[in-house]
Amino acid sequence: MPEMNEDVSVYAGQRAAAEAIERGGEGLDVDALLARVRGTGAPTPADAGAGAGAGFAEESVPGAAPPGAGGESAPGARPAGTGAGAVPGARPASAAEGADPASAAEGADPASAAEGADPAGAGTYAPADTYPGADPVPVVPDVDGLADAIAATAGRHLPEGHLAPDADFFDAGGTSVGAVELVAALEDELGMRLELDDVFADARPRSLARRWLSTAPATATVPTSATSGSPASGAPTTSAASGALATSGPVVSVASGPVVSGVPAASARAVSGEAVASGPVTDRTVLAPAMSGTSVTSAEAPSEALEFRATSAPTSAASGISPTPAVLPLSAAGTRPTSAPSTLPVPSPRTPPALTATPGAAEAPYSTARREDLNQILADLALADRLPWAGSPEPLRPRRILLTGATGFLGSHMLLDLLRHSDAHVYCLVRAADEEAATARLGEALKGYELPWSSEIRRRVTVLPGDIRRPRLGLSDDLWNTLTHELDSVVGVAAAVDFLRGYQSLRQSNVVGALTLAELAATGRPKPLHHISSIAVFNEVGIAAMGEDDPLAHADRLIAGYDQTKWAAEVALRRARDHGLIVTALRPGGIGGHTKTGAYNPQDLSSGLISAFGRFRTVPAFRCLNAAPVDWVSRVAVGVICEPDAWGYDYNLTGVPNTLDDVVRDMAMGGMHVRVQDWDEWRTDALARLEADPIPELAFLARVLQSPTALKLCEATLKGPAAIAERTDAFVEALGLKPAARYDAQAQLRTFERLAGDGLARLPHKDDQPYLWFSETTEGGVGPVGADADTPCSMALTLSIASMYQLVKERRVDVSGTLVCTAVHPEPLIVERGDVWIRPEEGIPQRHGLRHQLLRYRLSLRAADGGRWWLEGHKYARARRDLWRQTRALSVEIGREGEPASLAGEVVVPADSYVRDQVDGIKVDPRLTSQEKRAAKMTWLAWFGVEMGRGLLGPFARAAADLLDLRRTKTPSEPTR
Repeated sequence: MPEMNEDVSVYAGQRAAAEAIERGGEGLDVDALLARVRGTGAPTPADAGAGAGAGFAEESVPGAAPPGAGGESAPGARPAGTGAGAVPGARPASAAEGADPASAAEGADPASAAEGADPAGAGTYAPADTYPGADPVPVVPDVDGLADAIAATAGRHLPEGHLAPDADFFDAGGTSVGAVELVAALEDELGMRLELDDVFADARPRSLARRWLSTAPATATVPTSATSGSPASGAPTTSAASGALATSGPVVSVASGPVVSGVPAASARAVSGEAVASGPVTDRTVLAPAMSGTSVTSAEAPSEALEFRATSAPTSAASGISPTPAVLPLSAAGTRPTSAPSTLPVPSPRTPPALTATPGAAEAPYSTARREDLNQILADLALADRLPWAGSPEPLRPRRILLTGATGFLGSHMLLDLLRHSDAHVYCLVRAADEEAATARLGEALKGYELPWSSEIRRRVTVLPGDIRRPRLGLSDDLWNTLTHELDSVVGVAAAVDFLRGYQSLRQSNVVGALTLAELAATGRPKPLHHISSIAVFNEVGIAAMGEDDPLAHADRLIAGYDQTKWAAEVALRRARDHGLIVTALRPGGIGGHTKTGAYNPQDLSSGLISAFGRFRTVPAFRCLNAAPVDWVSRVAVGVICEPDAWGYDYNLTGVPNTLDDVVRDMAMGGMHVRVQDWDEWRTDALARLEADPIPELAFLARVLQSPTALKLCEATLKGPAAIAERTDAFVEALGLKPAARYDAQAQLRTFERLAGDGLARLPHKDDQPYLWFSETTEGGVGPVGADADTPCSMALTLSIASMYQLVKERRVDVSGTLVCTAVHPEPLIVERGDVWIRPEEGIPQRHGLRHQLLRYRLSLRAADGGRWWLEGHKYARARRDLWRQTRALSVEIGREGEPASLAGEVVVPADSYVRDQVDGIKVDPRLTSQEKRAAKMTWLAWFGVEMGRGLLGPFARAAADLLDLRRTKTPSEPTR
């Protein structure tokens, strides 16, 4: 954003210095920092080294051999490839005469490599020093070569087939499954053991190379690229005959001054094309591994939008290179600890330095974020101060809206609600190569969520191919300028939602992208920015309240990268409010499935947890689940966007929270009795079940439960308090919208069906333990079809239901028991499978409307000798006075399997056993509490009584209609009426 705030260019120098200091100080000490701010030059480390008697070594000439080449070595030195511990083909470090080849300049980044360094030699042993029998020492590790090797391996797991060393694996199209495969491939092919969380934290190959080199032993051999067995073009090679280092490019020589206990005492930095030395060193000086989070040169920094690029450090006039003094470490409390310049990495202007805790300081009682992430967060917050000043927008309903994230779950529903409840034309930014591909992707996304994609919708939507991660959203300058003057509202829904990736991997989409939208809103015509944030900004374990105006979580106590990016984006946009920009923060919690269509987000944590609850019949002990259905969240969000009086505030779109008791009761009423477990016990049990019976659709949940970082997010989510949404509730009431309701079992019904259909959940099955059951006995007689029913026949049945879902959705009851009828078989027949439907086909009448179906029985019978029979029975309602008998009499037909009915008759439930068995004799799952048992009985009797009443009323209503029929001519279908 170079063109921003040009009216304060007189302070450009001081501002650039201040921004650099806010990013970490670039490694300057206090005096140097003050000098930078005041506009005075700061002494460089090279100057300090010269004052101590250090001098510059002779500059190496490209293509020339270093001192000692040409067949002669330095006095007492061994040739390359000889001596104990030497590795054939390893290159020695180029150094001034008498200097230790393995020594690095004080404060230099061990993970940094000079231009043209040899990847194959990185991390291997250099020839032994000048003393016979001395141990070999490792050379400076080559980050570039290792990063290229990692990038080549990672490219095979990407759609494009390649990855740049500074590009993020996930931004290039990588998936969580691909990350797992990448970790395995790096270990198999390159011998690098990386934790999966390291890849999720920062998935750039160069960052992975630095991290591995910082933790690998000093004696470890850095692998080369698996795709090439020869050094890269321009890489130096070792001459075994002379021990000299022959190069085809500039040679970098590094040496350091006197050493105490193996730690250099003065610093200098090796720069491509420069040879630096600071005096003699002792033998056995070993290069210490770089610290975790070490920084690299500016070429290694993450790519950002040009508008948000930090000011580069000034160049030293004496040497023509950027000064790189030692790092100024900060403690957790912000104080300056005892300096240890010899062991600290040198940060680049683009990457904040690694911070170290104060020695001896007590550890915090809670987990904290990584220091490099906190440094980057602070740097990203400063970017908001570079936004242009904005005026107040016109308080009118929007007519031209830019919407990002329209292909996502919430964004697609918001697009349809914007079109339904406003007259606006919507511009949808979609990540695609061209407009045709973007339009196709948007249409597929809407159809996937069962949303319409008609010509009328396409008429009011303009699809813009772009990318939220790129400068100016990846749009051309002309289109960007047009949007700045034509739009009157910006809605940012797009975000990378991944609970495993770290801040560095997510910031470009979630933080820099939000700031780019803020720039668009503030440029040209004043426009409000409506930002979809998240309740995750409160995801600190132990937070007391989550109200709309309550303080957000402490940044250092947010562990997951997703939480950190949502926090950073919202806080940065709060700073944008100080520039006059109208920013509305909308914070959904868990976004549940649509209450009508059942559409859901398969990668949503709430959906994954609910699926696991229903599938495993276990629930972790939690405090509250702040979740609401997507249709309610979308409608309220669109209501805020279209109402100017609601702009500029914070809203919690979390609905009515579900407590643990609510979830357990809902599932129990649905016949899914669940067992409550401790969080650690539930996690262990769920992982064991997922490992024993893998479910591809729940693979993401398994990875979340295995990730220490993501577990902190889960813990904060499950242990957090109920979100308070007073402003949202007042707004919903004022606009007459549907009030928030608990996302209960009834609201989740359609979603749960789709989850079960997709394999994520399991609906109650008749093989499960019954939720409620009772007995039914019948007595009567049967005979050949068309003859008298004079053969005794009786049934002893047990009717049961596995869940209330079974009644509400199917109106079906499971049947088991026996049939005794000598006309069928001398031995009792076993009911293998049986079903009873209550008011089948909505009680549609049969036989010209004279009989209405109350119940239909269908049983599969098996004899002891293997014979199979079937039975079908009906209870009918007629417009007669014997209603009591109609509810008990069952007309039956019996036949052999695959043959028509051979027997027919009627059996009746005895009057004295009906109430005793089917009302007083109802049994309920013993695992339920007494209160739940009573509720289950009353629910069943009320539902069954209503259905039977509707069935019995039908024939009488039809008879009444016939009595009022004044037609004189009878229809052919009612000759006897």
